[in-house]
Amino acid sequence: MTAATATLESVDLTDPRTFLGRKPDLIRLWQEFRTHSPVHWHPVEGRQVPGFWVLSRYRDVMEVYRDNKRFTSERGNLLTTLLEGGDSAAGQMLAVTDGSRHRELRNLLLKAFSPRLLESVVDGVRRRSDQLMREAVDRGQCDFAQDVAEQIPMATIADLLGAPAADRDYLLSLTKQALSAEDAGQSAEEALVARNELLFYFSELAEIRREDPRDDVISVLATSTIGGKPLTEQEIVFNCYSIIIGGDETSRLSMICAVHELMEYPEQWRRLVAGEVTVESAVEEVLRWVSPAMHFGRRASTDVEIGGRTIRAGDVVTLWNSSANFDETVFDRPEEFDLGRTPNKHVSFGYGPHFCLGAYLGRGEIHALLTALRTHVAAVEPTGPARPIHSNFLHGYSSLPVRLRPVS
Repeated sequence: MTAATATLESVDLTDPRTFLGRKPDLIRLWQEFRTHSPVHWHPVEGRQVPGFWVLSRYRDVMEVYRDNKRFTSERGNLLTTLLEGGDSAAGQMLAVTDGSRHRELRNLLLKAFSPRLLESVVDGVRRRSDQLMREAVDRGQCDFAQDVAEQIPMATIADLLGAPAADRDYLLSLTKQALSAEDAGQSAEEALVARNELLFYFSELAEIRREDPRDDVISVLATSTIGGKPLTEQEIVFNCYSIIIGGDETSRLSMICAVHELMEYPEQWRRLVAGEVTVESAVEEVLRWVSPAMHFGRRASTDVEIGGRTIRAGDVVTLWNSSANFDETVFDRPEEFDLGRTPNKHVSFGYGPHFCLGAYLGRGEIHALLTALRTHVAAVEPTGPARPIHSNFLHGYSSLPVRLRPVS
């Protein structure tokens, strides 16, 4: 064992504190994994659970994303659920379903998430983002995370699902508790309670929409059939849960991190404001740099060799977007935050059969936010420390106090 490999053996990727370091330090850590142990066995100490494989190279991550036959999502797609033995929504929620049922559910949901149908939704996102930014600039100071970024994706997803506007704050609170924590004190039991409350909420709303369908996603799920049979209550509820969790977290955290990084890299802020880079390329670089969903997971269904190591049937395999997005064999100068980067084939939305359904909407939300920033804000500076979330899955901040100077 080399000294570098021995150092990597001491890294605990199950511990949220591992990801609270400075961005350059985390970039170097993943570079060490890619160089010295790209297919890495990670034991889990002090718990009666098996270890797991860590894939850090872009090509290996992409290989597994593409292959839902040898690597299944039906035993869970996050490290936490995989180590606990499985996901209760397997075979019912799109994200943890494979095979023909996955194709049928995905085709059903694609109708509601097509770019053509979402264009009017994105128009609403643009108006909401512009209004929130103008209000924040008028106040001069704000917590960007709570006063701006939190108000955009949740409102959009709630509208798309058909959840009443009055329930948005409640739903936002539950989604934040379900996958991450604002401090290290939140227990696994509290996260479980939050997930169960979300499921119960959508169960009640689905019953209402079944009797009184409207032009929203939950009505589509509650009234559609596959092969002549209606979806089960569990399929309806679990997929609503998946949409609201995925639709809120990725966009919200990307927006917050975008402003945080623009303060860290003032030259990139200048380029954005001056129009030297397109908003489109800036969106893609924010997604690459932030990698809001740091990993996804699979379980091997057969023995597979990757990078000279044998992954056995039943082994948990984790795919680290936060490393693949900085792979020097794919990205030129990956350690540099470059809003003009092109091409930019990041994997922040996953890839293959489970590519994120909401990618178009997520891009539209970040685009609207950056456009509003460029239009109304001349300068942004911190007025207090950013508060990182505690998670081994998500990366971002729950609080970002800033001062905004308006465009004169």
